Amino acid sequence: MSIKLTLPLKKDDIKMLKAGDSVLLSGKLYTARDAAHKRFYDMVKNGEKLPINVENETIYYVGPAPAKPGAVIGPAGPTSSYRMDKYTPMLLDMGLSAMIGKGERNDEVIEAIVRNGAVYFAAIGGAAALISKSIVKDEPICFEDLGTESVHKYTVVDFPCIVAIDSFGNDVYKR
Repeated sequence: MSIKLTLPLKKDDIKMLKAGDSVLLSGKLYTARDAAHKRFYDMVKNGEKLPINVENETIYYVGPAPAKPGAVIGPAGPTSSYRMDKYTPMLLDMGLSAMIGKGERNDEVIEAIVRNGAVYFAAIGGAAALISKSIVKDEPICFEDLGTESVHKYTVVDFPCIVAIDSFGNDVYKR
């Protein structure tokens, strides 16, 4: 049975999650991959304001394929999360609540997850067409020049994922 949660996540929701839990997320989340993360990182280091407020938000690491006619989005599966590891602790320290991707995270990211009471979800790789069915709205936000790596806001309904690293540091990839 899956736990149904509404985005943005509440701290109490995050604390109750355990590594391995199946979750269905509904609400709004942002997309960002490595190129967007690097821009975020550089903006913060240069004292600039980010184009989105990451506090209490969820970021999905995705590079969607083009949409078929009449579809909101094309296949939208997760990308490898390790490519964001250099930038993730900074975003978590700025209040980011959750990330969705695939694969392991480094020790620095896990420490930042625990320090900030955040959570890392894994979406099922290879299920891009299935996942895209839970995305009901797609709004471009910024960095359009990055193409599929630009930042978007998705509205999702019953987006399927698994708690990969819970707020206590328990990691499904290490047990």
